[in-house]
Amino acid sequence: MNEIRAIEAAQMKPELDEFRVGDTVKVHFKIVEGKTERIQIYEGLVIAIKNSRSGRTFTVRKNSYGVGVERVFPVHSPRIARIEVSRAGRVRRAKLYYIRTKIGKAAKIKELLGPKAIRAKAVIPAAVVQTAAPAEAATGEGTS
Repeated sequence: MNEIRAIEAAQMKPELDEFRVGDTVKVHFKIVEGKTERIQIYEGLVIAIKNSRSGRTFTVRKNSYGVGVERVFPVHSPRIARIEVSRAGRVRRAKLYYIRTKIGKAAKIKELLGPKAIRAKAVIPAAVVQTAAPAEAATGEGTS
């Protein structure tokens, strides 16, 4: 079992943006067409996150010309260039499947305001935070 976990750990992305169910996100997804590669942005509401170590997925829903379109993305996929949180939502459910039946204004999610929303919009890779802390300790700066 340790060998399986080691392989999974090698495939996992350490620098993930923090997003939750109810957030509106922009997923920058790499699409390969023949020999060329381009990035397509898919923007929508995160309605579900399913956890399973390296198999973690999230479902994004958007309305395209009046038709609801859902797409499931693996979080640790090498085809995902980055995930941007454009709006933090305030919800009280873990899965927002009820949004599928709502139409128009009823399908809107309230925006999260305050310090939690600011933290959700801050894009700081985990690798930058971990490398910055030892550098400050070594120079002695940052202490009052």
